[in-house]
Amino acid sequence: MTAITLPRPTPLQRWTALVLVSLAMFGNYYVFDSLGPVVDLMRSQLGFSFAQIGLFSTAYSVAALLVLLAGGWAIDRFGTRTALLVFAVICVFAAALTALGPDFETILAGRFLLGLGAEPMIVAATTVLARWFKGSELSLAFGLNLSISRLGSASADWSTGFAAPLYANWQDPLWLATGIAGVSVAAAMLYWLHERRMESRIDLGERAAPDQLRFRQMFRFPISYWYIVALCVVFYATVFPFRGFAINYFQQAHGLDRASAGLLSSVLPIAAIIATPLFGLWVDRVGKRSLFMAAGSLAMLPLFLAITYLPPGPDVALPGGTEVPLTLLACIVLFGLVFSLIPAVLWPSVAYLVGEQRLGSAYALMTFCQQIGMAIVPVVIGALNDWAGASPENPAGYAPGMYFYTAMGVFGLLFSWLLWRAGRGPGAVHGLDRAPSR
Repeated sequence: MTAITLPRPTPLQRWTALVLVSLAMFGNYYVFDSLGPVVDLMRSQLGFSFAQIGLFSTAYSVAALLVLLAGGWAIDRFGTRTALLVFAVICVFAAALTALGPDFETILAGRFLLGLGAEPMIVAATTVLARWFKGSELSLAFGLNLSISRLGSASADWSTGFAAPLYANWQDPLWLATGIAGVSVAAAMLYWLHERRMESRIDLGERAAPDQLRFRQMFRFPISYWYIVALCVVFYATVFPFRGFAINYFQQAHGLDRASAGLLSSVLPIAAIIATPLFGLWVDRVGKRSLFMAAGSLAMLPLFLAITYLPPGPDVALPGGTEVPLTLLACIVLFGLVFSLIPAVLWPSVAYLVGEQRLGSAYALMTFCQQIGMAIVPVVIGALNDWAGASPENPAGYAPGMYFYTAMGVFGLLFSWLLWRAGRGPGAVHGLDRAPSR
């Protein structure tokens, strides 16, 4: 008998999948970032310390570690499309539990449950996009996915303005996040229907163990993959803990009101929303992936010290009638460009180093390692803030945490340089810097 060869997805089919998966991630990101704008309210109304608030992020990451350690069995058993839907539902319940509060243990449990749902959902979404787009504008697809996802992060920051009446207490903004999490469920359901309709008509590649983390495979990945994993760990363990405390930091260390602090914090994901797909498209055309990662790491290195010590400069008007210091705005815009460049190159690079049969395991392992860093750093930053007495009366108390972020940036530059060096010369071990064939 003659085997039937199915066609690869058409552009319309690919981009439909991208939009639906990205909208599912929008609600996921909103819920994750919804705690940032209420940090000061939790401290004043619930009496939480910085260390306790840092533990909320740690609980999320520990849960993510546990579910990834279990091998992604749910994704492996039910498939990525069903996993997207199931984990989106878990995120809704997690958001509701967090909003219920008001005791520390209940909120901690809500963030733990969110980690059980949100991170496997990200792994599933990442693998879905790799299947639909490998060989067809993969970096651009990842960039657009990150842009739409980060619109959820920006919306959480903007909620300090468009939902200002809710910020009379810590709880109402989290109920808003619960409602927005429903966007994830609706989009995941639509993607489930889309893939089910398409799976018998097109070739999406083999779906062998799509997201299972197998420890026996850990040492079979190339050294370049591990450099990317190390950069991923230090980059995300710097960016997301900073964002978690950013609004509170801008309020207390720089004297901004809540709306201005929220709008300034949103500049980071907004810059990424605009620039990530552009960087992805650029990299798809020119290659130079390891060089781009090194450039992004170098640009990030001085930013935290600049935010801490440079003169604020004149105020700059932003939409909504708010004003922020020019120096802070410039630093956050540059940080947003870094936040665009590194992920737009980092995640799709794995697909060029690891075969399709092991791609899900590679992404799951990378996410597992990422969460180790993200579990540790928020507690360290919270403890440093408490130890140094960070407060509006003592803004210098935030400096030790900024030193820590800078040290993380040094390690990021080191790993990106090692990756770049591994691709140089006759003994090059990867082809990340090669331009694609025309």
